[in-house]
Amino acid sequence: MRSIVIVVDAQRDFMAADGALSVAGAEALIAPMAAWLGALDPDETAGVLFTFDTHLPDIYAGSAEAAEFPVHCVRDTPGWESMLPADPVDRAIPVFRLEKGVFAMWQEEDLVVRDARDPASPALPRDLFFTRLREQGVDHAIVIGVAADYCVRYAVEGLVSRGFSVEVPAALTRGIARQIDAVVAQDFAGKPVRVT
Repeated sequence: MRSIVIVVDAQRDFMAADGALSVAGAEALIAPMAAWLGALDPDETAGVLFTFDTHLPDIYAGSAEAAEFPVHCVRDTPGWESMLPADPVDRAIPVFRLEKGVFAMWQEEDLVVRDARDPASPALPRDLFFTRLREQGVDHAIVIGVAADYCVRYAVEGLVSRGFSVEVPAALTRGIARQIDAVVAQDFAGKPVRVT
């Protein structure tokens, strides 16, 4: 069974202890996540997709998210950068990136998926990217990253609604108010989602 791996918002503002919206315990995940990505088997991995929370201060100030969290992950700032370069991923595994401006990577209509190793290659509309995975027989996703109770949770919800079964390694995600075990038990009971 081949899987799509989704690395949710492994960015400095979330992962570093001094980040603008640091998730408790996330910094300790960086080395294990890099090692895990480096050990992915090309025969079992259809691709790795890195999501980037991406904000512009003027737009963020008027958003619903601003009522809950301070500005973070401002495009082209150090806090926006990934703490996990694509380098550890086997060159035989395609690596992609998707930038989003809200918690859910599915909410905005015009998002695209880009080749992370070749930015000049044509982008694919997000929905077409996932439709093509399903057409290729890929119906399983592994999700890691932060925060378990926000962007990870919404990534999982969207994958399930698109026909994917989902696995979330507990050791490779952290939440703000709820950890992934509680998120799955409370929000995905009876759904094809498991914590490993």
